Amino acid sequence: MRRSICFCEPSLALAGQEGTWKFIYTTSQTLEKGACLKFDLLSKGREIDWELPTHDPKSKSNLIYSVINEKTIVYAKPVEVPHQYAPQYAFTLPEKIKAGSTFTIILGPSPKLTAKQQKTAKGSTSQNLTQRRRHFLIYVDPKGTGDFQDPEIFTMDVRGNELHYIRIITPSFVTRNKRFDIVIRFEDIFGNLTNNAPEDTLVELSYEQLRENLNWKLFIPETGFVTLPNFYFNEVGTYRIQLKNLKTNHIYYSSPIKSFVGEEKTLLWGMLHGESERMDSLDNVENCLRHMRDEQALNFFASSSFDAIEETPDEGWKAISQNIAEFNESDRFTTYLGFQWVGEPQKEGMRQFLYLKDQKSILRYKDSKSNSLKKVYKGASPKDFLSIPSFTMGKGCEFDFNDFNPEFERLVEIYNAWGSSECCAKEKNKFPIKWGGKGGMKESPKGSVIAALKRNCRFGFVAGGLDDRGVYTDFFESGQEQYTPGLTAILSDEQSRESVFQALYNRSCYATSGARILLGFNISGYRMGSEISTGEKPGLAINRHIHGFVAGTNPIEKIEIVRNGDVIHTLTPNEKNYDFTYDDLVDLREIILKSKEAPPFVFYYIRVIQSDGHVAWSSPIWIDYIEKEKGAKKSGKK
Repeated sequence: MRRSICFCEPSLALAGQEGTWKFIYTTSQTLEKGACLKFDLLSKGREIDWELPTHDPKSKSNLIYSVINEKTIVYAKPVEVPHQYAPQYAFTLPEKIKAGSTFTIILGPSPKLTAKQQKTAKGSTSQNLTQRRRHFLIYVDPKGTGDFQDPEIFTMDVRGNELHYIRIITPSFVTRNKRFDIVIRFEDIFGNLTNNAPEDTLVELSYEQLRENLNWKLFIPETGFVTLPNFYFNEVGTYRIQLKNLKTNHIYYSSPIKSFVGEEKTLLWGMLHGESERMDSLDNVENCLRHMRDEQALNFFASSSFDAIEETPDEGWKAISQNIAEFNESDRFTTYLGFQWVGEPQKEGMRQFLYLKDQKSILRYKDSKSNSLKKVYKGASPKDFLSIPSFTMGKGCEFDFNDFNPEFERLVEIYNAWGSSECCAKEKNKFPIKWGGKGGMKESPKGSVIAALKRNCRFGFVAGGLDDRGVYTDFFESGQEQYTPGLTAILSDEQSRESVFQALYNRSCYATSGARILLGFNISGYRMGSEISTGEKPGLAINRHIHGFVAGTNPIEKIEIVRNGDVIHTLTPNEKNYDFTYDDLVDLREIILKSKEAPPFVFYYIRVIQSDGHVAWSSPIWIDYIEKEKGAKKSGKK
């Protein structure tokens, strides 16, 4: 039995390449006059997807049309498809096509242009992400009766474009004289792996305090990446790996690496809330996880779809659960099952629920068993369940912290790509939540993180990424102010699911606006996230000795020491690496904040601002003031 033939010319595309693309269909059956063929680009209409063509015959560029038997031109009519952003393109045949004849769909300049004009006219732009065997569909109705057969498939490989950037993936904390590996990714302008560079391209590797016997020159491998093992630093300090393209003289640097004598913590980067612009986190969860692990080089990731069944149907949750369990791997990639739950505004707000264990049920707000936080907390244990208030200053989904639960709400999302909930815009918030018009969202002062801290709500800081689901769905179209996706840094004893979860519970973490800024901060040896008291350390009533370090990806413009929500000291290093100390000698009794059911207290945290505008926020440290009385019991915890 004769089969239809589908092929593309050219057979491969480069990411983001503009050109003329032909989809040639050789039919296995006779198609009568009036028969209909529908072409589906399988595009979601995003900037990264294949450019949607115009169907207007008057258009000179990026036009979709077809050619029958290499002579008759037929223009397309768009056909809207339910629940699909991009239309299909229908062609009605003006004449019969015999079996074995060709029907060619073309994306490119208008056929009415001369050959010379077509060379300068704009074609159609391919998608920005690489994909092996990218599919395009054609549906055939042989008689024009509306009876379309199962689709035939065109396939095309999309490969990386010209070399644009070299990315160096390294650990952030290392131990002196202990070996580690680095990964070098050769990327095009869109972040795809590529080996598309001149054959004689060489890359020279070096770093600060370089040993004389290490001066490597690397070729670009066919895979587009290479792993280099057995690096080590024989001195403490902050390093950056440097790569120089000897063909172009461009120089690329890694994020900072801090070498310690014997650091007992490992610094891990990841995202607890957010998704990828490139890979859908529900329909294509496996590729999303692979993208976060391999291309974004994250150490941990949590699923974060919304609880509504329209957003996350039961089958979708099942697929998420299975993939989260399969991708979890100690010392490589730590995954968590999580979802976003939206409760009553102000009283409950929006939050990310995070499970320690696999195969847990999604808790839906519309279900009677989980339609309030009290019911949710009653059936959970803080040992394996965290509730992270997010976007707390977004009006309509804000959380006022009046019913703050210190056992489950150990963290708060201080920042995501739609703004920071640290404080109001009038309080000099660098990333205010700015309303973009219809469908956007204004800020609500009731959800201020600083205001909650002043009321003795104790939580560490995490950052979220980009999100266009749930309450964020209309933000793109509304013009809501958008910032860079954030990152969360976790200081953990080891990279395992249990250890990382425990570090989150201990508030041993900090947030950034996306840059991998290294930040350390302690008061009298107690690290960020700690609670201490003058009962344990009486000297804290007189002096709080603050010590820390910052290693930026760009020069550090400011290091601000924040006490009780106010900046009490500012450092302006204008350097990438900086160690700092500060003694707060104000009598503790003069600055303590009163608390109804707890001792008076103060809190401190560090805010770092880079020259490129990126910011990092350390989790706070709390000091309780205990009146010194004879026979009084010491209290506080670390």
